[in-house]
Amino acid sequence: MSKTSPNSRPVITQEMIKAYDEYTHLTLDRRGFMRQLNKLAGSSAAAAAIVPLLQANGARAALVAPDDSRISSETVRFQGATSKVEGYLVRPAGNTDKLPAILVVHENRGLNEHLRDVARRLAIAGYMAMAVDFLSPVGGTPDDEDEARQKIRALDAQQTLQNAEEAVAYLGIRADSTGAVGAIGFCWGGYLVNNLAVVSPELKAAVSYYGRQPDTTLVPQISAALLLHYAGLDDRINAGIEDFRSALTDHGKDFTIYMYEGVNHAFNNDTSEARYDEKAAELAWKRTLAFFKEKLQS
Repeated sequence: MSKTSPNSRPVITQEMIKAYDEYTHLTLDRRGFMRQLNKLAGSSAAAAAIVPLLQANGARAALVAPDDSRISSETVRFQGATSKVEGYLVRPAGNTDKLPAILVVHENRGLNEHLRDVARRLAIAGYMAMAVDFLSPVGGTPDDEDEARQKIRALDAQQTLQNAEEAVAYLGIRADSTGAVGAIGFCWGGYLVNNLAVVSPELKAAVSYYGRQPDTTLVPQISAALLLHYAGLDDRINAGIEDFRSALTDHGKDFTIYMYEGVNHAFNNDTSEARYDEKAAELAWKRTLAFFKEKLQS
């Protein structure tokens, strides 16, 4: 008997979410994930109904439509570590002022419509935002998420970090930029942003959503202000928080940590129905915009 809610929708348990997290971030392959999900759901039919609720749904991605009259967008390319890197750059439409700039770093699915939408939301808030495709050196983000995750895992970590540094530099020297540059990243991107804060003295403000922490011995090198959002149920990522907090405190760094209790990894991703938490996402976004305003516009 499959597990269903009173309105016949499948019930998604925390065990199912953890299995999905292991599949998308650790060592569980798709066959193993489906076998585990079938067992947890009670039947293969129930598991098949649950999978789309766990996965991101690109059709739900646009809070700000690509053709919204309030923004203007373009594809840009800048020189990375070994090749050109592509970015989706968005500005408030009709605004000719120099603006603070924000680098947007995607999850381990690559640059998809959800992350382009995040860039558009930042443009609506008055920033020049650039969502970079960090899979550009290997042909760009594929449509298939499993393939994208495999390509992310195969990236050279040092070259990828250098590409992020070059993105910050590119945003800082653009004629339409004030030179004040921040970065925001989610999941894999949150980890990359944390490491970017270690290596980039040009970065003024970094926001990491449920991103793994950098090596604490590197904390003295951080000059950017940090805003760190974590999900209360995200045991995998949260295991490193206290050591990171202690190192940041010991070295007098400018940081704020928020824990959102009772929510899962990826709680901000409104295209993932099972893990998205509207209340936590809205609060985190409000705090993010306030942080960027303080650090990039003052």
